[in-house]
Amino acid sequence: MEALDLLIHAARVVTAEGEGARSVGVKDGRIATVDRPDAPARAKQVLKLGPEVALLPGLVDPHVHVCEPGNTDWEGFASATRAAAAGGITTLVDMPLDSVPTTVTTAALETKRRAAEGQCHVDVGFWGGAIPGNMDELASLHAAGVLGFKCFLSDSGTADFPPVTPPYMEEVLHVLRELDAPLIVHAESAEAIARMPEIHGRSYRDYLRSRPRGIENLAIAQVIEAARATGARAHIAHLSSSDALPMLESARREGVRISVETCPHYLALSAEDIPDGATAVKCGPPIREAPNRELLWHGLAQGILDMVVSDHSPCTVEMKRLETGDFGAAWGGISSLQLSLPVTWTHARQRGFSLSDIVRWMSTGPARFAGLARKGRIETGCDADFCLFAPDETFAVDPAALYHRNPVTPYAGQTLAGVVRQTILRGESVRLDRPRGRLLSREAA
Repeated sequence: MEALDLLIHAARVVTAEGEGARSVGVKDGRIATVDRPDAPARAKQVLKLGPEVALLPGLVDPHVHVCEPGNTDWEGFASATRAAAAGGITTLVDMPLDSVPTTVTTAALETKRRAAEGQCHVDVGFWGGAIPGNMDELASLHAAGVLGFKCFLSDSGTADFPPVTPPYMEEVLHVLRELDAPLIVHAESAEAIARMPEIHGRSYRDYLRSRPRGIENLAIAQVIEAARATGARAHIAHLSSSDALPMLESARREGVRISVETCPHYLALSAEDIPDGATAVKCGPPIREAPNRELLWHGLAQGILDMVVSDHSPCTVEMKRLETGDFGAAWGGISSLQLSLPVTWTHARQRGFSLSDIVRWMSTGPARFAGLARKGRIETGCDADFCLFAPDETFAVDPAALYHRNPVTPYAGQTLAGVVRQTILRGESVRLDRPRGRLLSREAA
């Protein structure tokens, strides 16, 4: 019997069959065996986990703004991937904006790859961008290895990543239908937003009123109909409006190829609890009321929502306007990469969900969506990426202890359930002083 590189014995292993005691063998960075706990095996290294630790597949986060090159005072590949590893994430996919240049040409993709090379502690893939005027670049970006594309239907917050109109989005979807590549859409209607008054000041209620659910609902309806007309794959980013769930469910029943994500902050926070001036929570779309939050959880339970992603959207401390608390001036985005698993698990288990649900939302589903065939599952042939997770252990969030470049989080001081004890990438424990992450492309995924 050939010796395995690593053999993990665990009382709690989460696979497609559910949670149970298993032994998992690793050879050459891949999962070689998934067997009963007492199955005979030889291994160079044996790891025995107690009943307080669950072995999960490494998490896959397909919605991360790394911001490098160009805005490394916001975040960067080294800091973002350290935070990811500390949070049990073994693969992330970088969004095409908030870096300079934006990933809208093959030359820009190569610039980003060069910036990432040798810095990553987890595996990293890349989305390309669809903006007005780069239609001719989509096929070449796809051929160069991007996993899919992202567009905005409203202002992205950066002038070098302008929004597209709904008719242009449909043209993009026609192109991507031939490539069988997904289009991720920031679904807020620019036309509806233009009718809203500009907001200034510390009132969260004013900010929430400036981004009503109808702005999302209208844009999501436009995405659904564009996907229906083209037969292409569309994906709704960071859903916050529960109003849209029935029409998404209906579209799916009718054969429209559409998938949907939400984020930990929409599942954990509620507008009623946000004090004025608390700009650490500002994001777009905004965090809505508690009844809306509970309907999002229902959407997850019903399978209408496919996945939970961080939408890690960092910035400098100054850009959050913490001193003035001005929601009009503050950057809209939440840094949550390292905390996305414990935040989601804390609130999921209160509602009766299991670790199998977490794996479906945060590992298997995102990996399938991004086309990462060897990620997100504890199954023979998959990459030996694991998160060793103590689900009943708790900790208090200390912003200074996070690996994010800037210590701003809406969860500061909160007690969360679930501690990541160890993260394993391709059979080896991640060491934060030795980056081993690979840059993924569509072909190599």
